[in-house]
Amino acid sequence: MSTLKPIITVCGTTGVGKSNLAIELALKLAQGTHGWKGARIINADSMQVYTGMDVITNKVPIAERMGVEHLLMDFKQPGEQYVVGQWIQDAIKAIDETHRMDKIPIIVGGTSYWIQHLIFPNRLPTAAQSLSDSVAQSIANLPPDLLELFNALPEQTPSAASHPEDALLLHKLLTALDEPVAQRWHWRDTRKVMGSLRVIKDTGKAPSEIILEQSKIALVPRYRTLCFWLYAEPSILNERLDARVDNMIKEGLLDEIKALRAIASSSTSSSLDAVVTEPSDESAVKQTDYTVGIYQSIGYKEFHDYFTSPEPSEKLFASAVEQMKYGTRQYAKRQIRWLKNKLLPAIYSANDGTDHATALLPVYLLDATELGDQWKSCVLNQGERIMEAFLGNETLLDPLSLSERAREMLTIDVKPTSPTEVLRARKKVVCPACTLDPSQPFMVEDGSQWEAHRRSRAHRKYAARDKKMHGKPAKRRATVHSDIPSKVDAEDQQDQQGSIV
Repeated sequence: MSTLKPIITVCGTTGVGKSNLAIELALKLAQGTHGWKGARIINADSMQVYTGMDVITNKVPIAERMGVEHLLMDFKQPGEQYVVGQWIQDAIKAIDETHRMDKIPIIVGGTSYWIQHLIFPNRLPTAAQSLSDSVAQSIANLPPDLLELFNALPEQTPSAASHPEDALLLHKLLTALDEPVAQRWHWRDTRKVMGSLRVIKDTGKAPSEIILEQSKIALVPRYRTLCFWLYAEPSILNERLDARVDNMIKEGLLDEIKALRAIASSSTSSSLDAVVTEPSDESAVKQTDYTVGIYQSIGYKEFHDYFTSPEPSEKLFASAVEQMKYGTRQYAKRQIRWLKNKLLPAIYSANDGTDHATALLPVYLLDATELGDQWKSCVLNQGERIMEAFLGNETLLDPLSLSERAREMLTIDVKPTSPTEVLRARKKVVCPACTLDPSQPFMVEDGSQWEAHRRSRAHRKYAARDKKMHGKPAKRRATVHSDIPSKVDAEDQQDQQGSIV
């Protein structure tokens, strides 16, 4: 039997009842399950840590929490930045305190990235006092313009749509410092590009170096963890999410967005008590970085044009609502991708092929497609039975036996684990034929997406034009920046020559 202390995690997309399940499980534990005196819920939603803003962050109303204590919720001001490393430290303290009370910590939220790093220690980059040899050499070779940019990275992530030159320059800088990682990001994905550059600044190491180091460290969990993944069929979930947005508007979403805009416009506002009803400085609102803090909340950015228009119209309002619905649906897709492509492989790797009955990290998909009695049967009742078996060290059910959806979603392809394979996965390449403006290269993911693009009507049209003009079709390039020698291109050519031999 493992000596690790138990926790329960509840993951899944928005709109599937994660908080409801967590509250019901806590109430069940309050009855004295296997000697435990109850449970405390620890919030793992990166937006619900902020005080107020209950509508835009979809918090469970206090009256519906049934007296169950919720931790790490409503304790940060909307203008503050709060990141994964800070949350993990706070969550560990809350978990330790909960165990000392003979209660079970239930970690619930849609920020699966946070939950994954809570379960698995030593996977976050740490600050360093000096540069690695590789990074030091790369910085020494930077041309003056890129060196100046590296020494003064923008505080706010530029938009590739409005500032494509700035976005491309950041990607060029990352390519010069860490080409393997730069090739994983589209130059328009400025958030990921900036994230990689900040890792270099903060740790003194290239992200590719960190990936190599982490590959040598076994995945060992902090806790014996029962993982619940609440899943709903996307076609049905999307309708539910659209209806949720409509309901949020009725419950006061626009008032909360006005309050957030006021906070963004005032550098001195430190609490909601200081918020006025209208922004005092519209230019400050326009400069808001939508990639940090609560300003990432779906709804804030989407209503920007409506609130900044001199004459807000029904058309602008309808457009904002539709953008918010689309953004919510896309976020749900990203949540599913993370769970299936990141969290599940990590859990399976840590379990190391052990039988589900003895796994340190049993993971169960509960089908939340239908609400009402069906949800109670497929989610709540099954969740309670599994939890009791887990805490009682009894034989656990086979996760694949719960439902056809569970079997489908929990069965995943084997992911590459070597650093080289990880770095080459989802590599982006440039299609010169379809690059109509050299300052805005056309990029597509290598592999199946490239092959599909190559067969597309648009590509064949532009490729034929190039062949007519130059006598031969343009070939894909591995790097966006032709003026930076590509180490990866050279490696790819060697691989190709080796395969021919």
